[in-house]
Amino acid sequence: MTTTDPSPRTEPRSQPRRAAAEQVTADRHARRALSGLGERYGLLLLVVLMAVVFSVLPESGEAFRSVANARAIAANQGVGLVVALALLLPLAAGHFDFSVGAVAASSSLVTAALSAQHGLPLMVAVVAAEGFGALVGALLGWLVAYLEINPFISTLGAATLLGGAIFAYTGGLQITNGIPPQLTAVGSSQVLGVPVIAVVAAAVAVAVWLLTARTAFGRRLYAVGSNARATQLLGVDVRRTQLLAFVGSGTVAGIGGVLLLARQGAATSDSGMSMLFPALTAVLLGTIVVDLGRPSVPGTVVGILFVAVIVSGLALVGAPAWVSPVFNGAALLLAVGFARLARTRSGPGRSGRARRA
Repeated sequence: MTTTDPSPRTEPRSQPRRAAAEQVTADRHARRALSGLGERYGLLLLVVLMAVVFSVLPESGEAFRSVANARAIAANQGVGLVVALALLLPLAAGHFDFSVGAVAASSSLVTAALSAQHGLPLMVAVVAAEGFGALVGALLGWLVAYLEINPFISTLGAATLLGGAIFAYTGGLQITNGIPPQLTAVGSSQVLGVPVIAVVAAAVAVAVWLLTARTAFGRRLYAVGSNARATQLLGVDVRRTQLLAFVGSGTVAGIGGVLLLARQGAATSDSGMSMLFPALTAVLLGTIVVDLGRPSVPGTVVGILFVAVIVSGLALVGAPAWVSPVFNGAALLLAVGFARLARTRSGPGRSGRARRA
């Protein structure tokens, strides 16, 4: 009795089909990988493209390419980056904090008043400013996390209150006399050709990145922002995490206030709202870069650079004064829309991260 092995007849037919299926799968994975790279780094590529455009335009090319302009951008955006990082912490926990600009302005005033008007040592004034920012953050965190007051109302109310207090203290005037020269040197000096204020801002960015990306607290922070209810069921103290997020926000905003005083050389009656919207734009733009769907330090840095490069380029080409606020407003609206889209598309991944935390 003989048997026939069907494999010699079927194998030649199945191999081409299997190879074709594997090729289709490989092509699909390649397209998906390229699409993912485009989504994660598209804004960074746009920043590079806009920098190239402004570098070659006749109206702005020579000035935009200059080292002086690069230093000016780095120094001018140092304060904005720190304020944006302050906003990032509560946003990672799922809440907007509209008081970061006002806290920075108030901390600037506290530093100037204690050092210039009351004669306290600079370090004491700086520590007091940081303590003030942390205290405001703790109060807001308590209102939001424990009293469950809407964060939009509580933080915007705090910003309005602080703005009024600033104006009441200064009477609409600047505090310019007696600012310690050691502090103003931070805002104007350089180290190895890099503005010192940019170096300090970079150090703050690294510290916030380590906190959010390399610690258990950072994992809890993002888990709460992703799904607070599920995170609570896993045993995480959600309220405490939200409270600490606001304390961290106030502390980092306090650093921004000290840098603001160092950069300006004076404490003004500005309520700080002018710093809020660029920071909000940068953080929301950061949710569509690198780590899609959630705020991150690298994404926020790219968002700051995007706004800084375009604003600088528009100024150098002689754009009218109204172009800058229009661009900031349009960028904020686009950032909100793209951030919502990124959160929607990355929903399953975010839920997975919440479960793992």
